[in-house]
Amino acid sequence: MSYVADAPIDAPDYRANSRFVGSWYWYDWANSAFVTTVGTVLYGPYITSIAKAAACPGQDTDLDCATNLHVLGIPIAPGSLAPYTTTFATILSAIVLIFVGAIVDRMDRPAKFLGACAWLGAASAAGLFFVTGTRWQLGAILMILATIFLGASLVTYDSLLNQIAAPNDRDRVSSRGWALGYLGGGLLLAVNLVLVTMKPFDLSTGMAVRISMLSAALWWAIFAIIPVRGMWALRSVTKPVTAADEGPVSGSLAQLSNTFRDLRRHHPQTMLFLLAYLFYNDGIQTVISSSSLYGAEELKFEQSQLIALILLVQFVAFGGALLFGAVAGRVGASKTVLCSLGLWTLIVAAAYFVPERKFVPFLILGIAIGIVLGGSQALSRSLYSQLVPKNREAEYFALYQAMERGTSWFGTLLFGVVYQLTHTYRLAIIALIIFFVLGGALLSRVDFREGIRQAGNEQPALV
Repeated sequence: MSYVADAPIDAPDYRANSRFVGSWYWYDWANSAFVTTVGTVLYGPYITSIAKAAACPGQDTDLDCATNLHVLGIPIAPGSLAPYTTTFATILSAIVLIFVGAIVDRMDRPAKFLGACAWLGAASAAGLFFVTGTRWQLGAILMILATIFLGASLVTYDSLLNQIAAPNDRDRVSSRGWALGYLGGGLLLAVNLVLVTMKPFDLSTGMAVRISMLSAALWWAIFAIIPVRGMWALRSVTKPVTAADEGPVSGSLAQLSNTFRDLRRHHPQTMLFLLAYLFYNDGIQTVISSSSLYGAEELKFEQSQLIALILLVQFVAFGGALLFGAVAGRVGASKTVLCSLGLWTLIVAAAYFVPERKFVPFLILGIAIGIVLGGSQALSRSLYSQLVPKNREAEYFALYQAMERGTSWFGTLLFGVVYQLTHTYRLAIIALIIFFVLGGALLSRVDFREGIRQAGNEQPALV
């Protein structure tokens, strides 16, 4: 049964704020180039090759020299460096971003903070151009910084969805933002595909990869100007729940403590959704971040083949995000996301059986990923927005963003550990099924109507 409650008295002026929606979309376009070109395609294989050069000079495998690479005295396999880097970035992000959310909720002009984080992240990503030879430590540090700044910017960006889109419009707005992001990321990746494949001007493969990563950083920095300038006039309606005379640090700490108490005591459905999201999003993010590594190291595909596949996934995901948004408009976002998790489980199971050097089965798998990828992510964002208490959007989206794209924790840790123990990525990929099963089971138990009521929000027609 559907119904629509009266909007709360202190709800944002959605009609007036709708003028910011067009500018809001562009940040998906801006940051997705980094997520796609660097995070999904190039960073994993490139940093692995740098790590192998440091730990295994003159060898084609890391099996005989796994103890030659050390982090704080702990030996690691070069093939595990990329997932371990993502894992560490997640642990650090989980701490940093929660504080960021409390700070953002006390800011009057959120676009200013969005721009600062975006440009610092882009600067960190641009530094990857200088990762050459055996400088795997520099590559790991820069990727960690870029990931944290990306997450900090997305805390602000996602929280603004509650100010610019009414509850009944959020599935559509969120889906279109994700779709535009996939389109932008795909366009730049197409250019980089030509660069890495053709290697004009006698470029080496390493130089072509480094230029491609630099181009993603510049894309991020330049296109972030549009949402920052376009939403500069958007003022925060947040009312901090701590004393007005507290400073930004002490006030944020007090507000953070209040957030956890409030979540546990008054918003159990929101907490259950976050727990479900922790599991299934970790599975999604690990598949995304490890796909090129799996294809290169386990299935023996060339870098150009992997970029072509990810490029195809980007454009399929553009349509997939819009398709899932339309489906959610008919059956509700919660049912649509649950169905997508079933499809993710089948996709991961099929990945285990893809034969080595057989590109067509891997291509079909990539198309399936593209169809479910955008929809599951976009609708999760809009679903969560309904469960966020009024005037505390950044605080709660900080919790959400700590588990968002590029910040998987348990998934990448499991992926890296399974590889280190078995030296096969096939067992590492199949182990990810547990995240979709657990996430789906928990999500099915969320009472969204009750959660929306607990948050004091307007009930959408469908959920």
